[in-house]
Amino acid sequence: MTSTTDPALTELLNSRIRDVQDYPKPGVLFKDIAPLLADAEAFGALTRALAERAKELGATKVVGLEARGFVLAAPAAVTAGLGFVPIRKKGKLPGDVFSRSYDLEYGSATLEVQCDAFEPGEKVLVVDDVLATGGTIAASLDLVQEAGAELVGVVVLMELGFLTGREKLAPHLHGAPLETLVVV
Repeated sequence: MTSTTDPALTELLNSRIRDVQDYPKPGVLFKDIAPLLADAEAFGALTRALAERAKELGATKVVGLEARGFVLAAPAAVTAGLGFVPIRKKGKLPGDVFSRSYDLEYGSATLEVQCDAFEPGEKVLVVDDVLATGGTIAASLDLVQEAGAELVGVVVLMELGFLTGREKLAPHLHGAPLETLVVV
């Protein structure tokens, strides 16, 4: 499943995502969500859609991935009346953490979640801004499961459909839906 959103929402969101040529390096077309976040109508519609999906899936917590995933997931969690859990880069969370390292095209990275972030069996919706190659989200899904929570779904604002992120995530989803609001 690619999207459960209505075409009007997809059109609104897509109209507020700006293309920036040659950023962060020559040859890259960067998809900038800052205009979407600055537009109260579009950001509100996105927040309500994410909150509604969290409730439909029976989530008890919404997880956001550092850093732009925080901006999307936290207001959705509050709107849905749910708690928010951040998954952060290594060394950014106090206390005991679960860690997961993964490969990037230029090296590796490590993500962490606090060991006490979830009650056993708690139902979690993971939210992020972009699905590209899938490494960050895959590591996050593994962390959610290691921390004892049950994944009920993943929703991303944008999927870069020309990359293989969706295929990479399949074994990490364990049957949970992966949904995107805009495919580019």
